[in-house]
Amino acid sequence: MWLGKWSIIVIAVAAAAAVLGWVIGELWVIILPVLLAIVVSTVLWPPARFLMKRGVPPALASLSTLLLALAVFGGVVASIVPAVINQVPELIDKATEGIEQLQDWVQGPPINLQQEQIENAIGNVVDWMQNQGSQIASGVYTGVSTVGSSIITLVMVVVLTFFFVKDGQRFLPWLHTISGSRAGRHVEAVSIRMWDTLGGFIRTQALVSLIDAVFIGAGLLILGVPLAPVLAIITFIGGFIPFVGAFVAGALAVLVALVANGFTTALIVLAIIIAVQQIEGNVLQPVLQSRSMNLHAVVVLLSVTAGGSLFGIIGAFLAVPTAAVAAVVLRYINEQVDVRTSDNMETPPRGEEPEPDPDPDGTIRDNDPSSSRVED
Repeated sequence: MWLGKWSIIVIAVAAAAAVLGWVIGELWVIILPVLLAIVVSTVLWPPARFLMKRGVPPALASLSTLLLALAVFGGVVASIVPAVINQVPELIDKATEGIEQLQDWVQGPPINLQQEQIENAIGNVVDWMQNQGSQIASGVYTGVSTVGSSIITLVMVVVLTFFFVKDGQRFLPWLHTISGSRAGRHVEAVSIRMWDTLGGFIRTQALVSLIDAVFIGAGLLILGVPLAPVLAIITFIGGFIPFVGAFVAGALAVLVALVANGFTTALIVLAIIIAVQQIEGNVLQPVLQSRSMNLHAVVVLLSVTAGGSLFGIIGAFLAVPTAAVAAVVLRYINEQVDVRTSDNMETPPRGEEPEPDPDPDGTIRDNDPSSSRVED
């Protein structure tokens, strides 16, 4: 009976999770802009609040902060695009030379492949690409549709961020009102904790990622690796996806160094990346993120893996904040359970009166403060 009861509970929870996942998937086009806008709002809220405290109207403070953030983002993009356009042809030439060197290497010992075998392999790849033409065309169409959807999502994120920052102070009272008097205080307390945790995670991760990008980018510039500013920015963005983002950004930097500068430079770049990430993982993240998230590394890794497998790069990016917010909710529930348990233990059973407290002189007085009766 015990096993059957818990089996039914597990099945019910799994069915509810499946239904919730289906609803999220169907409404993802709405949920994604809201989640991204909340994340961006945690970054823009401190400067907007600073302006509001100085007497600036909320709408003007929110608009000014948002425009400044968009200007900074646009300036970063405008600064790296010319570098990419100018250095990509050089990288293509270097990659071609690397492929030719690889071809010469596989023709020698110990592999000893013949030129005819290499040409046959290349021909097979070309034939396969031609046979997959329809799928490639549909993929291009899907890519174009994805770009259009991304633009719409970006516009929605900007608009929602403006309203979240402008009307953020009204949100908690409104949420308290619609939740009722009893549940409202719990919803308000959990919402405040979730907002603080989310904001702390974003700011902490931005600081850690900035330190990684500065040191790794400086190393790439000193070594003369092409696209060093672009690789530094990719390192900064990848830092918001723990473990996976740092690995991908580091591998890309090593690959570019290998193609453009040779094997020795690639080894030096690899050593720099490992040293910086060791300092980050053993010094910065334990000190900074433990205060903002309080999540074990295994939970973080599993969250990133699950989010990436379900929703791609966006899922990997939102996985850790989601796990941190869920942990906040669970901790609050545990706190309330502990409070109720302790209250029930301190409350005497119905029908039993508490023992009267003796005075320091040994005299037992009645617990009723209005009574003057004294029993010796």
